[in-house]
Amino acid sequence: MNWSWKVTHPLSGLDENAKTGDDFAARIYVVSEKGIMGMNSLSINYVWASKHSAGSHWTSPFTKQVRLVAVNSGSNGLNTWVSHKRNVRSDLRELFGQDITSIDAVALMTDTDNSGQRATAYYGDIWFGAE
Repeated sequence: MNWSWKVTHPLSGLDENAKTGDDFAARIYVVSEKGIMGMNSLSINYVWASKHSAGSHWTSPFTKQVRLVAVNSGSNGLNTWVSHKRNVRSDLRELFGQDITSIDAVALMTDTDNSGQRATAYYGDIWFGAE
């Protein structure tokens, strides 16, 4: 998956491992639905983190079926378009131990509902490619 985003300022003072700190200036969900009515869906969230360093990953404080991957962190790259390329299939295999071959949804979110902070993010084109 390829995408670009731009964040104007980072969120601060969050414990991203706690439900009260599960907010990100920029977030892209990639969802693979599993089970009846998607009850066992798995998701990777690529995020612009405030606490976790770029390259780190952790389990969502809300559910074990979601993994968060920090692709940016803090103020590094602020106010500039930052481009990313991720092998989603490889990430799903590494984070969930399953060879998932289909994606059912992609969603964008600038999320501050838990901390009450403000954030602005801009999202560029998102596309999937073989390489």
